[in-house]
Amino acid sequence: MKRIAFYGGSFDPLHVGHLAIAKALTEQFTLDEFVFIPAFHAPHKKDKKPTSAFHRFAMIALATNDLAEIEVSNMELELPERPYTVETLTRLKNELPNTEIFFVMGADSWQDILTWREWETVLTMVNIIVVTRPDYEIGFSHITDKIRIRIVDLRGNFNAEAQRRKDARDLKIYFTDSVQIDISATEIRHKIKENKDDWQKDVPDAVAKYIEKYELYK
Repeated sequence: MKRIAFYGGSFDPLHVGHLAIAKALTEQFTLDEFVFIPAFHAPHKKDKKPTSAFHRFAMIALATNDLAEIEVSNMELELPERPYTVETLTRLKNELPNTEIFFVMGADSWQDILTWREWETVLTMVNIIVVTRPDYEIGFSHITDKIRIRIVDLRGNFNAEAQRRKDARDLKIYFTDSVQIDISATEIRHKIKENKDDWQKDVPDAVAKYIEKYELYK
């Protein structure tokens, strides 16, 4: 069975931490594909307007162009109505019936999961991978017992395959610390706006050139 992970988010902009996650999870979970899904606009973040979705899609496409197993999808950009994650996962399950699907989220998304539409459904539809950050405290008190029993803590253990085979019949929520890079897209945008010149190291070269060419985040 094919194994594909989908990583949804704003990616405003895509940075080296995002790419490190894609590469590490592809290895750790023996994935066939890793797919970025840039959101047109996160429905639960109505007060935060991101950069044009088309700019964000272009930056991911440029950064992953030479990475065969890493792709970018426009599935949340082409719809007239902006889908919630529960709708995106429903579509993926319908379109990929013979695929083991993983949905990737960051530690901040996990902490804010109660703000998501039908959050319990989201966490039980497919396998979930939560990528933790250095010095970022992860909590579990905000979730229900129904969700808590699905958690598999892989922090400190890079070998996810043995655990996956053990739990092959069940959908799980995996926590991994396989990527120890603490980079913030918010901080990158702030540095650019403040005309600081050390932000380029935090994004792929192609993304840095794109940002400079189109004068984003000024």
